[in-house]
Amino acid sequence: MKMNKKALFILSAGHLITDLNQGALPTLLPFFKGTLNLSYTTAGVILLLSNLSSSVIQPAFGYLLERYPSRWFLPLSPFIAGLGMALAGFAPSYLLLLACVILSGLGAASFHPEGYRAAHQFTGEKKATGISLFSVGGNLGMAIGPLWAISLVTFFGMRGTLAMIAPGILIGVILLLPAGWLIPAIPSASVQRSQEARVPLAERSPSSLAFLISFVIIRSWIHLGLMSYIPFYYIEFLKGDPLYAGQLVSTFLMAGALGTLIGAPIADSWDHKKFLCASMILVIPLLILFYNVGGWVAFIIIGLAGMVLVSSFSVTIVMAQALLPQNLGLAAGLVVGFGMGTGGIGVTLLGAIADRWGVPMAIQSIIILPLLGLVLIGLLKYPPNKIEGEMRR
Repeated sequence: MKMNKKALFILSAGHLITDLNQGALPTLLPFFKGTLNLSYTTAGVILLLSNLSSSVIQPAFGYLLERYPSRWFLPLSPFIAGLGMALAGFAPSYLLLLACVILSGLGAASFHPEGYRAAHQFTGEKKATGISLFSVGGNLGMAIGPLWAISLVTFFGMRGTLAMIAPGILIGVILLLPAGWLIPAIPSASVQRSQEARVPLAERSPSSLAFLISFVIIRSWIHLGLMSYIPFYYIEFLKGDPLYAGQLVSTFLMAGALGTLIGAPIADSWDHKKFLCASMILVIPLLILFYNVGGWVAFIIIGLAGMVLVSSFSVTIVMAQALLPQNLGLAAGLVVGFGMGTGGIGVTLLGAIADRWGVPMAIQSIIILPLLGLVLIGLLKYPPNKIEGEMRR
C-alpha cells in the first residue's frame, strides 16, 4: 500500500486547527485574569483542566471510538475545540470560563486518537514518515495559536475570540466531505478472527508498552520544562530581555515541528529503537551547550535541541501502534494524550526544585533527564517480532 499524501495532508490540516486552540489558551490567560479578576492560582487551574480534558483522557476516547466508531467525530472535533475557545471570550464568570475551556479540551481529546487511527491507514510502509505528516500539523497549530489569539484580542478585544470558531467550521466541512474514505473500513469477520489469533503483543509483554510510555513522559518533561524555564532563566535569573526569551521558545517550538518531518524518514530507513537512543544521546550535549552560551549562538543550539528532541514524536506513536495493533486509537491516545499530558506533572516538580535550589538547578535537572530516557529505551523490547521470537524460545 502506497502512502496517501492527500488524505494525510487533510488530516494534518484538521490537526493544525484543533491544536491551534490549545496553543492559544496560555496566551489568553492574562486577558482572562484581568477581565474576571482572577488570581494566579485560579488562572493555573484553567491550564490544569485544559490539560486534563484535552490530553490525559485521550486513551478513554481512543477506546470508546474503536468500540463505537462514528464518521462524525473527525469533522466535529475541530469544530468543538474552536467553539469552546470562541465562547471563552464571552464567559461572564469563572465557572463558565472553565466550562468553555473543558469543552475545547474535549474536542481536542476526541480528535487525536481518531485522527491518528485514520492517519495510520494511509501511511503505507513508511509508518513514521506518514504519521509525521499528520503530527506536524499539531506542532504548527501549537506554535501559531499564540499569535492567532493575541492578534484577535488585540484588534477586537475579548469578543475577538469568536473568530476562533471559523477555522473549525471550515475544516469540519472539509473533513466531512470525504468522511467515507477517511474512516477506516471495518474488517471482515475472517480478518478479525485472524487478528484475534495474534494475541496483542502488549498483553504478552506489557512492560514494553509501559517503558515506551514512560519514555514519552520523560521526553515531554524535557520539552515542557524547557518551554517553561527558558523564560524564567533569561528573564528572572539573568534579568534579560523578555522578547529575547520569547524568541528562544518560539525557535525551539518551530524547530521541533521541523524535526518531526526530518526525523521520521530517517527512523523508517534505519531502526525505530536505535533512532530513539540517538536522539537522547545527541540532545544531552546540545542542552549543555545551550546552558553555557548566549547571543545568536543560543538560537542555533536551542533550535537544534528542539529538532532532535521532537524528531522522535511520530516514531513513538508508530511504535505504540505496533505494540497495540488492534487498538490503534488507544495506542495513540496513550502516547499523545496520557504520556505527554502526564509529562506536565514534571514541570511541577521542576518548580519545587527551582523554589528550593534556584532556576539554574531546574535547568540542570532537565539536562540530566535524557539519561533516564536512555535507560527506559534500553529496557524496551522492540520491534514486536523480537518479543514474539523471545516467547517462542
